[in-house]
Amino acid sequence: RRMGSRVTHAPKPMLLISGKPILEHLIIRARDSGFTQFVIAVHYLGEVVEQHFGNGSSLGVKISYLKEEFPRGTAGALTLLSPTPTLPVVVSNADLVSNVDFGSLLDFHESHNGDMTMAVREHEWQNPFGVVQTNGIEISSYEEKPVSRSYINAGIYVIDSAVINLLPRLEPYDMPYVFDLLKARGDSTIAYVIYEPWLDVGHPKDLEAARMSNLNSVNLEKHD
Repeated sequence: RRMGSRVTHAPKPMLLISGKPILEHLIIRARDSGFTQFVIAVHYLGEVVEQHFGNGSSLGVKISYLKEEFPRGTAGALTLLSPTPTLPVVVSNADLVSNVDFGSLLDFHESHNGDMTMAVREHEWQNPFGVVQTNGIEISSYEEKPVSRSYINAGIYVIDSAVINLLPRLEPYDMPYVFDLLKARGDSTIAYVIYEPWLDVGHPKDLEAARMSNLNSVNLEKHD
């Protein structure tokens, strides 16, 4: 595990930042955007999550749980929802630190009639070396430490309720599978660009960065 002993007694979403689990920050952010009902998929050390949040009353929301008998992946867990939702569902990885406006994300999805919306964020990466382009043995161009920019998947989505009925029921898979499925069908997959602070807490250094940063600081963006 990339987080080592930090996740021996608690799953990664329960690691503390500013005295609260990562997942609690996400729930509070969504609650403040107007969301009141949450469903948490649990497997590894799921009892830690349930004991902390209970039914959500302490946070002023309603929380229920999907208990996975085996890890189903972010998308696979959606097939456990019963009954299947009749409205679009906002799906988020639980190990993210972000000030994303979930309400604006949902509004964007609905106003553009998307089947699936993926939150994306611009990521910059500077090559630490001078880059040389050649044509045979001739140098055609040289650029010192160029900066590349691209959009990255922020791990937050909105999925139309009808999409859930398309998903296989007994297989583990993540959100890229859903994207590929919808693209093959010719359905609408759209991108919502987020500008708010965002950090994927995937490594110990990311956790420390989140703990040292203010959630209102743009320094939360992850740079590899």
